[in-house]
Parts: sequence; structure tokens; C-alpha cells
Amino acid sequence: MLAEYLAHLAVERGLAANTLASYRRDLRRYLEYLEERGRRSLAEVREEDVAAFLDALRAGDDRHRALCDGSAARAASAVRGLHRFAVREGLAARDPAGRVRPPRRPRRTPRVIGAGEVERLLAALGPEDTPLTLRNRALLEVLYGTGARISEVVGLAVDDVELGDDPDGDGRRPAGGERLRLRGAGGRTRAVPLGRSTRDALRAYLTRARPAIAAHGRGRGTHALFLNARGGRLTRQGAWGVLQAAAERAGLGGISPHMLRHSFAARLIDGGADVRVVRELLGLASASTAQVYTLVSVD
Repeated sequence: MLAEYLAHLAVERGLAANTLASYRRDLRRYLEYLEERGRRSLAEVREEDVAAFLDALRAGDDRHRALCDGSAARAASAVRGLHRFAVREGLAARDPAGRVRPPRRPRRTPRVIGAGEVERLLAALGPEDTPLTLRNRALLEVLYGTGARISEVVGLAVDDVELGDDPDGDGRRPAGGERLRLRGAGGRTRAVPLGRSTRDALRAYLTRARPAIAAHGRGRGTHALFLNARGGRLTRQGAWGVLQAAAERAGLGGISPHMLRHSFAARLIDGGADVRVVRELLGLASASTAQVYTLVSVD
């Protein structure tokens, strides 16, 4: 039953691998809990079983630490979805989790960094224009300059980059022609315009660095935009490593790819952008999620 539900989430809803792993862990714990209470199938589960499990998440026990609000809310979402799936598949006559109130996920103010710290981060990559340095600069510019998730960035193909034309050959390109095509959760695609520094970093990487990296490795046949040193697609872990190394050299602790995403959104709000525009650029499902950035300033 659990395998079928997770397969449904992966195929029908397009959940990311990390989210699926968290759901799998939460639901295994839930099914073990039900077994301890003598419930042999989801059809036997009652509302009080679900409510007791959600309380146990927050309290912890000898085998499990107490979950924070966010993790408990995620587990509650997984449990509720599992029961809805069971009813839809005819494995249970009713949904015992439908009326159980999940723990409320707190709205936290996102951590952001200002333009000065971003400059320090980029400067820490070094002045030399080696292929890997140009790649790293383009990577960080894209993360900060588009607000993309790290999974979206490492999933980019070369064809997802549109840098516009230069019809007069004078180095000037018409505005509005530079953008990235990003693929978010559920396979949804959005186009994000590129600022000048992000565009220039991408152009330098594509013309002066990527061909060299591909030629020295296995990258000649791949369409991936960002390549690792061996010419294969750069992984999430590899991109994380680039950011962490630059942050350490810049003396900036605790910098994450999502912090750059938050900083991009807060910068837009600071500049007078409408929340609906921020939602669209970030690929958020709800405008209310983008509202949190109105509480943050990068000034």
C-alpha cells in the first residue's frame, strides 16, 4: 500500500525525491504506530488513532525524537494524503484523517542576505577565469539572480537558456530576450528574465568554459547546462559544495541555496514588485506563500 501511494505521488504529482524520502520515513513510522495499536489495515483506523499519532510526533518517545512544527506538519500531510488515497482506491470506506486538525506550520521569516554579502560571495570565487571558476560564478549568479531552486538549476539544459540576439553585431541585445526556462514541482515550466550580471556570467560560461569542461570529460553528449569537472551533469550535492566553499572563503556562515532564493524574492519586494509577480517568478503554488516576503527587507 505504501509503495503504491509513493508511486502515485512521484508519477501523478511529481514530488521531488527528497520530499518522497521524507514522506516514506513519516509513513513507515505511522504504519508501525498503527500496528502497535492493533490496526491491521487502514480500513480499521479511527480518528482517535490519527490524532494520537500526531500528538506523539510532537512529544517524541524512546525511539523517536520530538518533531519540530514544520516536520510534524509535513508528516500530518503525508498521513492525510495516504488515507485519501486509500479511500479513492477502495481500500477503506471512510477517511479517518479528514476531520483531524493537523499541527499548524509556523510562518517563519526567511533569512536573506544583502547585495554586499552577495558581492563578497562572488568575489570569493577568485579573479582567475578558469573554466570551473566561470562555471561557479554562473551557478551562483543564476541561484541569486533568478530565485530558482537548486534542483531546478542543476536540472537545466543548454536549450533552457535564451540570451537573445545581437542583430547589429555591436554587442547590444534587445531587452526582454534573455531568460531561463525552469521546470518546477509537478513538471510546471516558467520563464524567468535574466538580469545583466546573470546574463553576462552565463554567456561567459557557455562560450569560454563549458566547451572546455565537456572536452576534458564525458560532457560532449550531454545537454546539461552545468557540468562537473568530469563533464557529467553537476549534482545538487556538487552545487551545494560550490556555494559552501565560496561562503566559507567569504566568511559568511550558514549560506544555503534557499537563502539566495529568499534574497531574490525580498529584493524584488523591496523594489516595488507585486506579490503576484514574485509568486510567478518563484513558481509558488499559492500567493499567500509569497506574502511572507513582505515582512523581509534586504536594505
